[in-house]
Order: sequence, then structure tokens, then C-alpha cells
Amino acid sequence: MKNRKLGKTNVHVSEISMGCWQLGGKWGAPFDAELAEETLESAVSQGINCFDTADVYIGGESERAIGRFLKKTNKDVFVITKVGRWLDPHTAEGYNEANLRKFIDQSRKNLQTDALDMVLLHCPPPEVYYTPEVFEVLDTLKSEGKIKHYGVSVQKVEEALIAIEHPGVDAVEIIFNMFRLRPAELFFEQAKKKNVGVIVRVPLASGLLTGKFTEDTSFDKEDHRQSNRQGEWFDRGETFSGVDYASGLKAVQALKDVFPDESLAMVALRWILMFDAVSTIIPGASRPEHIINNANAAALPPLTREQMERVKSIYETHIKHQVHTRW
Repeated sequence: MKNRKLGKTNVHVSEISMGCWQLGGKWGAPFDAELAEETLESAVSQGINCFDTADVYIGGESERAIGRFLKKTNKDVFVITKVGRWLDPHTAEGYNEANLRKFIDQSRKNLQTDALDMVLLHCPPPEVYYTPEVFEVLDTLKSEGKIKHYGVSVQKVEEALIAIEHPGVDAVEIIFNMFRLRPAELFFEQAKKKNVGVIVRVPLASGLLTGKFTEDTSFDKEDHRQSNRQGEWFDRGETFSGVDYASGLKAVQALKDVFPDESLAMVALRWILMFDAVSTIIPGASRPEHIINNANAAALPPLTREQMERVKSIYETHIKHQVHTRW
């Protein structure tokens, strides 16, 4: 596993990291602490040294599981956590000093650490990006030694571009995959200029880019891939990257024609690593076997220029009109 520098932090993180949304459980299934530990152990054994979580994942169990694991392991692991989604209602006014301190103190407790490695605002309302006082609070918490680095997780490219205007922002977490090419047009260039790390989330478009789904695939009603296709629960862009399911299947078939002898999921991850602005990718994993498959993607050879152009052509034919200007 190769490492890449995470912007101006001077921290080097594994190219493939681990997203911990589903850690030890999946789509409403009971949390399994033993399975969570096995999955985390599998990650570090594959050379993964970065975990991405959030205070709301599994009601805090994701953070707590990571905290317990870090007390047992001798591996040096960089933990990214996100805060803000406990707000109800989720409003810009909620991103005040009192709430941010409360959220960060709870994450420190969950992760059993005095200083959080990195805190990201968890897809805050757009007004937050225009509120310098929010970032000043984070600067204060950093000076107090409660957080080491901070940044934002965003929905839209425009939000990412505004966020990196704040000098304290060390990293931006953004959706980028074969169905979401827009970040590579301007944001990546600007992130490199400002030496801001780029953390790629939803790299497999909610599983569409594994190539395993069909028209007959069924999802549980508790699964966002069934119940959030029009944004009923949260931003529609989080589900299949905002792509209509039928259109996504057509695009996936076209991608399979380009890569007939490869695992599409592994190719999709390797495609992201072709962009040098990317610091790390955080595919989700709830079981050890998921980790192994994800990690193996980093060992694939680079895609050819022709393959990169064909991926872009498929995007422009099947996907671009649905998502490009929306996110």
C-alpha cells in the first residue's frame, strides 16, 4: 500500500483508507463489536493507516469501536471524524462555539484521545461556508490542542471552492468517482495550489460501480439505495451519486465493456488514484473481505490514456446531464 501526503498536514495516509459508516453493521442491522474489531484489524494488516468516521455513525458506535481498537493496536492510525449532524434541525445557526465544543469533546471521549487527528464539518448548510466565525472556533480548538487538523465534507464543488478560501482548512472530503467527474475540472487544481488534501468519498457510487447490481436487485426499505433515490432522507447526491438507477446500470454495462477482464470495483478505485490531487479514498467496509478487495485496487497498474478517455466518454453520454451542474 502506497501513501500520499494529506495536503499541508505533513501526514502521509494510505491511498486506500477505510470508511467506517457501516463498521460492524449494515443498513440497520445490529452493531457487531467483534466484527468491527476484525474489520479494523484487517485494514491495518493491509497497510491502511487512515480511518474515516463521524460522530453520528451507528449512533457513535463507529467512533467508540475505533477508540477501543486504537487502545489495543501498536499501529499508527490517523483518524478523521466528522461533526455537525447531531443538530436537529440541521441549521447554520447550530454551528456555534458551544455546539462545536460539545461535539468535539464527545468525539474525543468516544475515540479515547485528548486531541482528534482531524475534524471535518459534516456537510454543513451552505451558509456555514460564508461564516468565518465558524472556522475561527476551529482555529481556537486547534490552538487549545483539542484538534490537530480540520476541514470540511461537502456536497457540492462550489462549497469545496469556498471552503479552501479559509486558510485553516487542511482537507476537503468530496464525492468523486466515474459518475462524478466535475471535481477534476477546477477544484482539484485549486486544492493543489493551496496544498489542501482531498479525501474522496462515495467512490463506488453506493455500490453501482461494483458492477454487481441489476434491474432485479432489491434493497431493504431501510437502505438509502431504496428509499433516498429522490432525496427523501438526505441529499440525493449521496445515493448512487445522484444518478438515476436505470441510467447508472447502462453506464456500468458500458464500463464493463471497457474493462471486461477486471473487477469493476477495483478499476473504479484505481481510476480515482490516477488523479494526483487525491490524497486518499475512503470506500466503506463492514467486513474484512471488503477491506482486502479495496486494498488490492491500489496494486493495479495505471489505466491507459485510451481507457481514461473512454470512461470520460461514457460519463458524458450517460451521466453528465443528470449530475454535472447539480453538484
